[in-house]
Amino acid sequence: MSETSRSIALSALMRIDHDGAYANLVLPTILSRSKLSDADRRFATDLVYGTTRMRRACDALIDRFVMSEPDDATRTLLRLGAYQLVFGGVPPHAAVSATVDLAPRKTSGFVNAVLRKVSTVTMIWPQDAVRLSYPDWIAQRFHKEMSAEDALMSLERMNVPPPVSMRSDGYVQDESSQWVAAAVGAKRGELILDVCAGPGGKATGIAASGATVIGADLQFTRAGLVAQNAQRMGYHLPVVAADGMTPPFGDNSFDRLLLDAPCSGLGALRRRADARWRMTAADVDELGLLQKKLIDASTSLVKPGGVLVYSVCTVTASESIDHGVPAGFDVVGREGDADLPPLGDEWSDFGIGTRVLPHHADTDGMVLIRYRRRYD
Repeated sequence: MSETSRSIALSALMRIDHDGAYANLVLPTILSRSKLSDADRRFATDLVYGTTRMRRACDALIDRFVMSEPDDATRTLLRLGAYQLVFGGVPPHAAVSATVDLAPRKTSGFVNAVLRKVSTVTMIWPQDAVRLSYPDWIAQRFHKEMSAEDALMSLERMNVPPPVSMRSDGYVQDESSQWVAAAVGAKRGELILDVCAGPGGKATGIAASGATVIGADLQFTRAGLVAQNAQRMGYHLPVVAADGMTPPFGDNSFDRLLLDAPCSGLGALRRRADARWRMTAADVDELGLLQKKLIDASTSLVKPGGVLVYSVCTVTASESIDHGVPAGFDVVGREGDADLPPLGDEWSDFGIGTRVLPHHADTDGMVLIRYRRRYD
């Protein structure tokens, strides 16, 4: 059988669905060995990311016409076909026939029959979480954290592939991350620490101000990415592999500190097709504990009068504003102060911090809190 976009997509989906592979790692590897045209590569990418993202919805479409659970390969093939028919904009004849061509002879008739029914029988969705293809707990968490309208619009927006945003220096980075780097307010001559810097987007963005930035990260590989990105872009940016909970720096060392903490990524699910199926509610609770420890370990590093900026690419209170205000610090609001720039209209007040939701400006969801250390 000749190599096609759909056969490549099926190979990747089998690894993702049943071997636990990460979509952003397995697909580029498979594509690098293929001879597909650029257009076919883009189609294969859409099939993999779209089918993975819409897995629950695809299963609901399929299960109306399945009496007993199919084998893993058939399940994945049916998902691939259902995605094309309902979400991928592929004409029904092409979607059904080309997908059936990938099935072994013993299951091709079954796959053909199910997909033809999917293409012709109107779906009545039991709930938005199924239609939008999220685990129940994520949909429930969004409705708990914001208005019903904002929850629905955020979940819908994260099913749309993100636009490509490029900084003036050529670095590709989501606009919300660019806003976080700008919100640090770094100035030439200052010393800044980025505690969890990998892969280096925010650190290099801050370095563009002329400040001296030290990029730290627990993982050697991510610290290496910071160094590579800084070198490629021509920034002098010292990098260290260091644990943010036991930082190797003295007290009162930095004018400003950015803690872009490890988080659930619930505001950036459109970038990570399989993340919604990997993350659990228990993971969110564990990450909240880690984040609080990182904040506590960072406070002494900031000079009196200095700034600690906390950010996470999620939208939940338990990973942001519930951490409260560190002892000896005050909160700086959206309007900024004499030393910190105001935030744009995209941000809205969220407890002690500010938040941008995915549908507000077609960016990743993000929470930002700026603290200033008191002199006393």
